[in-house]
Amino acid sequence: MTEIVRPKIVVPHFHGTREKGTRICFIRHGETDWNVVKRIQGQTDIPLNDTGRKQALAMAFNAGHHDFNAIYCSDLMRTVETANALAERRDLKVKTLPLLRERHYGIFQGITAVEGLQRHPEAHACYMARDLNYDFEIGESMLSFETRVKAAVEHLCRHHTGETIVAVTHAGVLDILYRHATGRPLHTPRDFVIPNCALNWFHFDGQGWHLEAWDDHHHLAKVMLESAE
Repeated sequence: MTEIVRPKIVVPHFHGTREKGTRICFIRHGETDWNVVKRIQGQTDIPLNDTGRKQALAMAFNAGHHDFNAIYCSDLMRTVETANALAERRDLKVKTLPLLRERHYGIFQGITAVEGLQRHPEAHACYMARDLNYDFEIGESMLSFETRVKAAVEHLCRHHTGETIVAVTHAGVLDILYRHATGRPLHTPRDFVIPNCALNWFHFDGQGWHLEAWDDHHHLAKVMLESAE
């Protein structure tokens, strides 16, 4: 079995006063069968596969060493399963927050990007260009999605000021979080990895969004990481 090595991105820790803000560890859910074949999930409710469940258990062992005041996840099965692995280790109850859902990809949900090119070439062009206003006919535009992610962060910070919590979510949500915290525009190609079940630490306060550490996945060294958005 070949181990896939991915570069680790670490950003210097924020040195502000944490008591005045909220520290959140955002975690992407474990792998699913649709991840493996690069089928766009969006808000389709797909469960973890065997590798995803192993990733969730490994993540729980690592994250379980931290003290969390609460555990949140989206209401989609793959995040609930992942969050439960950690909740059982920390003896906490998982709280679902629909605002943490993946972006709704409309007519692209359930197909691969290649199939999207074949069936919907104009939509595929918007997808590849990261058109901020395109909503896949029945889905969400990038701008609408960004607004929802910001609302999720505001909700978590409002209810957990001065606390450290964890939120299990999706690659699209993490993409928005990373870009906003590092000043990267939404429309540019992604130049960073978002592995399943890696720990990503953020601090939110009155001064903005601060990325403390990105892509801590050392706990997954013995778990296959071949996955896609």
